[in-house]
Amino acid sequence: MLDFTSALYLGMRHPAASLAPWSSLSLGQPAALQEPPGAQALAMDLAALQGCEAACVLPSTLHLFWDLFGMLAAERLVILVDGGSYAIARWGAERAQALGLPLRLFPSGEMAALRRLVETWGRQGRRPLILADGYVPGSEQLLPLAGYAALAQQGGGYLLLDDTQVLGVMGTQGGGSARLHGLHGESLIVGASLAKGFGVPLAVLAGSRKLLRRFAAHSQTRVHASPPSAAVLAAARRALALNARHGDALRARLADRVAQWRTGMAAAGIVCRGGSFPVQRLPGRAHLQPALRATGVLALAQAGDGPGALTFLLRADQTPRQLEQAMNLLEHHIRRRYARSV
Repeated sequence: MLDFTSALYLGMRHPAASLAPWSSLSLGQPAALQEPPGAQALAMDLAALQGCEAACVLPSTLHLFWDLFGMLAAERLVILVDGGSYAIARWGAERAQALGLPLRLFPSGEMAALRRLVETWGRQGRRPLILADGYVPGSEQLLPLAGYAALAQQGGGYLLLDDTQVLGVMGTQGGGSARLHGLHGESLIVGASLAKGFGVPLAVLAGSRKLLRRFAAHSQTRVHASPPSAAVLAAARRALALNARHGDALRARLADRVAQWRTGMAAAGIVCRGGSFPVQRLPGRAHLQPALRATGVLALAQAGDGPGALTFLLRADQTPRQLEQAMNLLEHHIRRRYARSV
């Protein structure tokens, strides 16, 4: 099978034999009492990669956003959510809303709409907490994150990014959106999973030293939930080592695969959305999934307006021949369906 459903964009995998050994999978202690061995050094490396002052690691982005929004709910903020934001970060925002913060949604990428919301709520004495993804899968353009950051800073608030799609894939050395857009300062907060670009189910919260100290003091999941396991931390250390040695080459190879795919789609006259990112979405083609699967191609059928989309996730470990085979089969099924309809 040609599998286009895996989001391991750089093709990083971490078999047990490749990892440094550990004496105990868990200390049996929460991170608030004692950090797992190597967790703090790993967090420092992840902060440096993203161009941030400090960071901490957590088991998942669900833990991260639950804690972060719970902490920020104590401030006089208004949550302004970009319409393309991913579900898990929104769940955290809904927790803060339940704790009393107002929440408003604005159309994804619409600076004018966001500016009006910031000004309106600013007159009521509320600072903006702008929530956005570093990249919205299927989008042709990157979000105006520098503009978002400027509004957050001017309003004395925060720009909170869910950078799960971008970390490892874009930005200098794979440092993600902060590096890509030149974002920095105390108003910037970045939460991300390493599960896509780096192939490790681990979350990292990055930002200013002041915010990270406050987070460590107020985090509830660091008290009541288990910290990341030794195996996951070992895999993350390996991922960063691989990134330092081969990351740029892997990102260049991935860019070549995306360019090949988009050139092929354009030549075949197939509408494709996704820009230069490895998530390539074909609107109105979800119905082709069973036929493609039957001929050895796995893709994601996603619901949406109308007939839904067929999404292909491209990876650096796919070969040009594999992409060519998938594109040929896709074009075959589209033509076959068209022939039946006329």
